[in-house]
Amino acid sequence: MIDETLVLSARALKKWIRNPAAVVPGLVTAIFYIVLFGSSFNPTNLISSGSGGVPLPPSVIQQSFGGAPNYITYLTAGVICLILVFNMAFGGIDLVLDRQLGFLSTLLTAPIPRAAIFLSGVVQNLVKAMVLALLTFAIALVIPNGLELPSGFGVIDFLGVFFAFALLGLGLSSVFTAIALSLKSIDSLVAIVNFLTLPLIFMSNALFPSSSFPTWLMDIAGVNPISKANEAARLLIINGNLSSNQVSTFTGDILYLLGFAAVFGLIGYLAGKKALSAQ
Repeated sequence: MIDETLVLSARALKKWIRNPAAVVPGLVTAIFYIVLFGSSFNPTNLISSGSGGVPLPPSVIQQSFGGAPNYITYLTAGVICLILVFNMAFGGIDLVLDRQLGFLSTLLTAPIPRAAIFLSGVVQNLVKAMVLALLTFAIALVIPNGLELPSGFGVIDFLGVFFAFALLGLGLSSVFTAIALSLKSIDSLVAIVNFLTLPLIFMSNALFPSSSFPTWLMDIAGVNPISKANEAARLLIINGNLSSNQVSTFTGDILYLLGFAAVFGLIGYLAGKKALSAQ
């Protein structure tokens, strides 16, 4: 099953790489999100410390955004989660197209495990999204007044940041792959994706600290896996070397994301196999 999964995943990734119309928009979107949200949504540009319009001092900004030296440093993890969510959700379009073009029917008659078809959909979407996540991180580093990493930020911290994103992506990819395998038209997939993705994003701390939310929304954001991935990534991006309390928070977030990836991975796997069996 592993060989079949890798072959099917490689096929999809080769198509993606060879099609600039598929790769370039993802890169442009990453730039667009970082620059647009980091500039027009930046609350520090809207708030002054007095009637004279004096900008807020850095200490107030850092207190409001978990110690981040600027808003883009705080925002980067949220934009990467945004990239992950949308790419996982709309990545299923390729699977729907495979059904419409008859390729899925060919696979179902071939002597390969049906689980490999599902797993290849999960893997290809996860790889695509993580590549775009890396590009987004690099873009945030090079734009003016962009991402500022602490002096203690190292390779282990970098791996920890993207481990949190990978766990989030694995759970999301499993669910959205199963949804895509259950549908017969792109219109249906787009409708469901639009219904699910915006609430997921805006009921999280992707763009703003959840401490500014009303109580009912704060409770929802507290269990949203996007918030957990953001919190874990931001702890490392903003602080580098973590204190004992921060290590405890980071560990709790990673354990939560491991549980999310395991549970929703299993749910997606079972739902995907059932959808393929019904073909």
